[in-house]
Amino acid sequence: VRLVESGGDLVQPGGSLTLSCKAFGLAFSGSEMKWYRQRPRKAREWVASISKRPSIRTYSDAVKGRAFIYREDAESTVYLRMNDLTPEDTAVYYCNVGDWWGQGTQVSVFE
Repeated sequence: VRLVESGGDLVQPGGSLTLSCKAFGLAFSGSEMKWYRQRPRKAREWVASISKRPSIRTYSDAVKGRAFIYREDAESTVYLRMNDLTPEDTAVYYCNVGDWWGQGTQVSVFE
């Protein structure tokens, strides 16, 4: 299994981003997909999850109301849309399924 994230960028506070994670070698449509993040000098933390169909979504309190996780099974891709970004969202964002992790994509939020 290989997970490849993309979409990280430098954005200003209040901005938005959509992160992508494409999976290879995985029965994607049958898998629950998750996003985690690791902020500077902090432990890795769970951000959001989406189940296989019917795509039940759950979010951490830190991003609830500002994030939307969704999936395109035909493309074996899961997305994380983040709105109203703050400097506290600065982190490396990781895609996860089971014991597999992507390499991460950097999101930096500052003026």
